[in-house]
Amino acid sequence: MINGFVAFTQAGLLVLLAALAWRMLMLSRHEPLSAHSRHQTALKTHSEKPPLRKQKSPTSTNRTELFTHLHILAGLQERDCRISGLELSQAPGSVRAYAAAWLYGAACALCGQSERHSDALAGLVAQIVSRRTGIRQAEAVQTIATLTSCGVLLACFRAGLEGAEYWHRHQYVQPQSSLYAAITANALI
Repeated sequence: MINGFVAFTQAGLLVLLAALAWRMLMLSRHEPLSAHSRHQTALKTHSEKPPLRKQKSPTSTNRTELFTHLHILAGLQERDCRISGLELSQAPGSVRAYAAAWLYGAACALCGQSERHSDALAGLVAQIVSRRTGIRQAEAVQTIATLTSCGVLLACFRAGLEGAEYWHRHQYVQPQSSLYAAITANALI
């Protein structure tokens, strides 16, 4: 009789343990969405919002993947510009700023919505743009922070968004959304 009671108790504990594991799994799948919505609600309640949100940097896997995608995309666009006769490293500072705005738009398209417009993302883009075009990182961050002050920067940002979204699905950038098209259509070079 005691053996039966112990076996029954053990079976009950196993059922409770399985229910606990199932509940934890369901909560972990739904938790990022609810945390994101709480974060968005908190942002809306602040009356004064800085130009760039300070957030924790993305996890190293996401950051590494984003860094890789941005490097590939920046390299492809740099090559496209070079073939078309525009050498970004030799271009005027304003053209390099347009490239920073384009790549920032691409980064916003490729990262998660909660990571957009963060200081970490701006720093990552500034690092890549600095390597590719020769613009100083501080200038690239300043360009990103003041995107809304210039229509050409906004047009390049928008082209970067569209180009990266298309590239992410089809592995190439449509010519009308390319960096070269954004620069030549919106600026006199």
